[in-house]
Amino acid sequence: MENYIKNRYDFVFIYDVKDGNPNGDPDMDNQPRIDFETREGLVSDVCIKRKVRNYIQLKVEAGELDASKYDIFIRQGNILNNIISEEAKKVGNDEKKGRLSMCDKYYDIRTFGAVLSTGEKLSNDEADSSESEDKKNKKEKGKGNKKGLGVVRGPVQFVFSRSIDPIDTKTHSLTRCCITKEEDADKDNTFGNKSTVSYGLYRMHGYVSAFDGEKWHFTEEDLKLLWEALANAFEHDRAAARGEMNARALVVFKHNSKLGNARSAQLFDLVKIEKKDGVEFPRSFEDYAVTGKNEVKKKLEELKLAEGISVEYLI
Repeated sequence: MENYIKNRYDFVFIYDVKDGNPNGDPDMDNQPRIDFETREGLVSDVCIKRKVRNYIQLKVEAGELDASKYDIFIRQGNILNNIISEEAKKVGNDEKKGRLSMCDKYYDIRTFGAVLSTGEKLSNDEADSSESEDKKNKKEKGKGNKKGLGVVRGPVQFVFSRSIDPIDTKTHSLTRCCITKEEDADKDNTFGNKSTVSYGLYRMHGYVSAFDGEKWHFTEEDLKLLWEALANAFEHDRAAARGEMNARALVVFKHNSKLGNARSAQLFDLVKIEKKDGVEFPRSFEDYAVTGKNEVKKKLEELKLAEGISVEYLI
């Protein structure tokens, strides 16, 4: 029997940025994302997923992971529709079989899910040659006639990260000492701008479903890789534009069942992050206090949840 996950998990990922842009908003000239009402910083779920994908891909390229099981689907150079179409042909457009095959090959699909449709419609010949009677009936109702393999809803879901306090963003003009064209010799040497966050401590919540994990072949080994990737999310993603970004805490709540033994919000509320006394403008992680493991365990006991839920601080 495969070692698919059998427990539900909820987790809190805490990280910070200093003098960098953690996630630029393309609609705002790539300035750091913010909530305009509260001025709290935002980082999209897609941004953190990208870092997880990149870390797994690095391990594949280093020969530490089997490329046939841990390849990354959403990555530079892949032509997604071609990959989907080729797989659909192999399985005779059997969507379920094709989705499982893609999950077994690509770590990010069986972890985060993916849309495996090409956006094109099956021709009549393709539909007639591969569809069962039930599928043909659906097709007549306007369903089931798209090329591809459908949709995988992955067991691991992230939400937007949000900074603990409002962030202070600055825009810096950039200059250069060289020119690229002779006719620019007498022009101003300012050539661009760079936006940064002076300091921000961000918090992200995540969820792992044992039901979707079993459905899409997400294993205990895959889960360990997820924790490892989050812990190292910024270690191989350094860039001047991102400044100093570091993972600071990863708090994992493990339920002793598939359904879970408490609501996610109950567990997330146990992890408090507060500025230390006397700190007005935080500029480092040490300016904050995060609820410790022993205190969280004590609160679980007080709520009579300790028998059904364990907690680990993986960072």
